[in-house]
Amino acid sequence: MYSNPIKHGKEPYKIAVIHGGPGAPGTVTDMAEQLSDRNSVLEPLQTAMSVDGQINELKLMLKKHAKLPVTLIGHSWGAWLAFMFTASYPAYVRKLILVSSGPFEEHYARLIMSTRLERLGETGRQEYLHLSTSMNDPAARNKNIAFTKFGKLISDADSFELESMWEINPVFCHDCYDLNKRVWEEADYLRRSKKLLKMGKDIHCPVVAIHGDYDPHPYQGVKEPLSKTLDDFRFILLENCGHYPWLEKHASSEFYKVLEKELES
Repeated sequence: MYSNPIKHGKEPYKIAVIHGGPGAPGTVTDMAEQLSDRNSVLEPLQTAMSVDGQINELKLMLKKHAKLPVTLIGHSWGAWLAFMFTASYPAYVRKLILVSSGPFEEHYARLIMSTRLERLGETGRQEYLHLSTSMNDPAARNKNIAFTKFGKLISDADSFELESMWEINPVFCHDCYDLNKRVWEEADYLRRSKKLLKMGKDIHCPVVAIHGDYDPHPYQGVKEPLSKTLDDFRFILLENCGHYPWLEKHASSEFYKVLEKELES
């Protein structure tokens, strides 16, 4: 058995790091462990099969284990989840930090996959096609394996130069593929309908977005919509940095410097 949330350091827990995916537990463990050298950090694991379910799941974990209000650090999908959670339960959050968030308006997202495929090269594109076919085959068994391989393939295209690779821990998520499919369908609708961005009108705490200039998720899709929506928003762009700043060879040091400064303020 494992604890959920994972606890890094000792009480009180004033920081929570939210993983992406949906359905990619364990991918922010390195970040949480690094931050725990100076802070006590919670790492909640998402298990609910709906957006509302994951928001409620996070609420229950923070209410039980954290010293409220907390600083929420969300990565990728976790940035969206933290954003929606903060809009729903503003009293729970002191500060919101969005790391490598997906764009908040649909038109910014249209070139993400073509950028990835161009970067992968012919061999990578063939593997992409194979894994996509496997995951979409109703007769295929254990789609979690293909989902994990797909995630690592995409991370190659998303990254400038990684020092190390993240891991999805299968102990934490036995249905990663199904979780991803169900939650992402809802999340994609929320963006397309503009409901996701509108939630920002209910966020009044300080919000900081940290993004890499090499991330195929265009930083303009975070910076521009949120600048027009949030009361207190700042944007920080990291050079030579992809979708996983804490793992990037040329950007991880600057990322942690920025993050520690934000946690102190």
